[in-house]
Amino acid sequence: MTTDFGELASDSHGTDDDRPPLVLLHGLSYDRRQWGPALRELAVVDPGRRTVCFDLPGHGESPPRATYPLDEIAAIVHDAVDEAGLDAPVVVGHSYGGALATSYAAAYPVRGVINVDQPLWAGAFAALLRRSEPALRSPGYLRVWESLLSGMGIEELPPAARELVRTATTPRQDLLLGYWAELMTGPAGQLDDRRARELATIYARGVPYHHVAGNDLAPAYRDWLESLLPGVTVTVLPGGGHFPHLAGPAEFAKILAA
Repeated sequence: MTTDFGELASDSHGTDDDRPPLVLLHGLSYDRRQWGPALRELAVVDPGRRTVCFDLPGHGESPPRATYPLDEIAAIVHDAVDEAGLDAPVVVGHSYGGALATSYAAAYPVRGVINVDQPLWAGAFAALLRRSEPALRSPGYLRVWESLLSGMGIEELPPAARELVRTATTPRQDLLLGYWAELMTGPAGQLDDRRARELATIYARGVPYHHVAGNDLAPAYRDWLESLLPGVTVTVLPGGGHFPHLAGPAEFAKILAA
């Protein structure tokens, strides 16, 4: 069922029961269509599970905003979660959505977090965005986006998934500049400290955290993650680069079901 909750357009699946509901948050420039392959598999392994896929502000059928600070987007998602009647969901996020799911879980009640291929260290990526800011603000901004896509392993995906990644996306300049504003203007160390505090809060609350990646985590990053989240689950679904949920939707659906 397609409906609006709060400010966000969504697809709502399944019915409320004793299983924790799932909230699915897509990555920057994409929309809720990204979850289609995983949802079809979830219907097989965990039929009827209450699942809501949101379009984030400015994406898909959700209206844009003037600015997109992460904590404000988390609050908008929470309002939508409340209106949808979802009690302490498992929050699942891909790419930017993984950072959003982490920030959400530190601020609001959840029963689990699944971060799909979103490292939480800002440093190197923030530096790249700062160097690229003049180009991002120019008419040729898409060259920066396409350069990033070229390193995401899209060519490894099955043909249908590859087509979904290349077509179900709207990389508008206002979205890239708006959602990346904090990375381009805030001190990278301060952003990393914020993520560390969020993870420490999640751990203190006893919330299970599952990081699903397309490739092995860098050893230093994995050490940092495990130092803040002892017992964190890390699963690698190879063959899809930055899109492991599309490379292995059946395996990913089993993670959602668990």
